[in-house]
Formats: sequence, structure tokens, C-alpha cells
Amino acid sequence: MDALPVEEKTHLPYASTKFVQNEEDGSRIPVMHACGHDSHVTCLLATATLLHAAREHWRGTLIVVFQPSEEQLDGARAMIDDGFYEKVQEKPDIVLAQHVMRLRAGTVNIQSGPLLIAADAFDIRIFGRGGHGSALQTTIDPILIGVAVVMRLQGIVSREVVPGDVAVVSCGSIRAVTSANVIPDYLDLQVSVRTFKEGVREKVCAAIVRIVEGECVAGGAVEKPSIVKTVSAPATVNDEVSVERLRGVFEGYFGERLVEMERPSASEDFSLFATALGAPYVLWMFEGTEEEVWDEAVDKGTVNELASNHSPFFAPVIEPTLRTGVDAMALGALTFLGRKE
Repeated sequence: MDALPVEEKTHLPYASTKFVQNEEDGSRIPVMHACGHDSHVTCLLATATLLHAAREHWRGTLIVVFQPSEEQLDGARAMIDDGFYEKVQEKPDIVLAQHVMRLRAGTVNIQSGPLLIAADAFDIRIFGRGGHGSALQTTIDPILIGVAVVMRLQGIVSREVVPGDVAVVSCGSIRAVTSANVIPDYLDLQVSVRTFKEGVREKVCAAIVRIVEGECVAGGAVEKPSIVKTVSAPATVNDEVSVERLRGVFEGYFGERLVEMERPSASEDFSLFATALGAPYVLWMFEGTEEEVWDEAVDKGTVNELASNHSPFFAPVIEPTLRTGVDAMALGALTFLGRKE
């Protein structure tokens, strides 16, 4: 079950107090379900129970999946590579998923077309020649090369991507030695990419490789850099026909609780369950911010200050969040399952 390296600060009676051991340095790290996966599991279990109890009313095959490693963006791919469809011996006609978000509890949002952005990440190591900080002429400074790389990467979006196309390139980590008077042998960078269009994605990723290799040549690096792609998750693009079919069902059931929201700038690889077989898919959002808290924030214009996914204060209110998630997933499944006469 996915958790995040975040210390929970909700002060709820069921707040996480769990620690795990860091595999790299052996330290203890606090963890919590800061993205709502505990809500997802609960809703999915309840939906399965509900649909099983009502099985005399529908026909077809229902496959219920909890996707592990969602935070690493490789859970669906790992399951497919592990022979998931060979094990269940079924191929779905459609794949449905949902995620809890920060919006007024009890509401649901469904959108067609591009929804979640593609994500790629790179671990980069730049090789220099270490030495004393007072004798730079005897060294090849990987920090100087690394800083040049970070600055040059910022030109990809502004100089190489067509205005209007979505692309984000960020360097989230830069690490070397921890002493002011030591030039290290190498420098590590971690770079993140977000894009929607596949062509833009390929162009941006290729530009990162070109820039890193070029700056290493310009800086006299002692060997070619190591560039390893650690994350690769496609954009989530909801099937328009399926969304419209679901929208009609959701409007009839949820009424005014079917709401609009901004497209989240998150990423997800669940779509591979569908695209691996050429099936359509739909992901929708159900919301978990306590109604009074949300309404007050709207009145005060402080919505952006509310705890969102990955915050140590993120705590979807139990009801009506769970009931909404169960209703939405059950309705979604029944929309595409056959009805028994």
C-alpha cells in the first residue's frame, strides 16, 4: 500500500505514527497516506462488496484492482509486465479508475480528453576530477558543469517548445560533497519533466540529454555523463465517448454534486491497463474536503491554502467522501456491465 515520506500532522485519532527505514542510510522516516490511497482502498472494497451483493441484477465480468506503487508511477506497468492479464485470464472492454482530491466533499468531477500530464524523470551523474578548493586549476569541477546544466535546461520550454504546448522542466535535487573546500569527483542531478503531447515529450527529453552531454563536453568532464530515466508515465487522456456515457449517469444521480474543476497537474500510469490491450479508459475525481471548511475558504478566497494531496495535513473527511467514492465507482461499473432481465 502506497505511502509517502511525510510526517502526518492532522492530529486525527487514526493519524499515521508509522516509520520505515531508509534503505540508503538506515535512518527512520515517518510515512503517511498523504494522497488518499487509504480512501481508495476503502471505496474499492466497499464497491466490490456492493456489486457482489447485487450480482443478480447485472451480468459480465468485474475485475477489481488496487494498483500498487502509484506514487512511483510504475505500478500498472509492473503488474502488466508480471503477467497480470495472463493471471486473471480476462481482457476488459473498458478500464475505470478514480482518485480523491481537494474539493468540496460529496462532489464528483469527470472530464473528457487530456486529464493528467505525462511524467518523466532522470537521474544524472556528471563526472569531474576532485581536488582542493584552493587549487581549482588541478580539478574539473562537476558543480560548475552541473550549475550550467540547470540553467541551460530552463531554456528548453522557453526556446524549444511551441507557445501554448504544456511543458515543465525542473531540477529537484542537486547533490555533491558537503565541504566548502572540496571539489568532488562527481555531481548528481535529478530532473523532472511534465508534458501532454507525445511529440513535445520526446523533444523535451531529447533536449535534456543533448544539453547534459553538451555541457559536459564544454566543461571538460572526464567521461560521458550517466543519464538514467527513472520515471516514464504516459499522459492520461480520457475516452470521450465513454465519458459522455458516464456523464449522463452521473448527472442523473449526483445532480449539482457533479462539478467542474481545474485539470490536476499530476501524473498516473493506470492507463496502461487499458492501452496494453487497446481498450478505452476513464479516470474521474471524487472530492474530500469537509463541506464547511471548503465553503468558508471559498468565501474568504483562501482555497489554495487548504491542505491538498501530499500535504502533511491532507485528511479527506470520512463522510460523505467514502459514500461518494463508492457510489461513483459502482455507478461507473454498472454503466458498462450488462443488465440481467
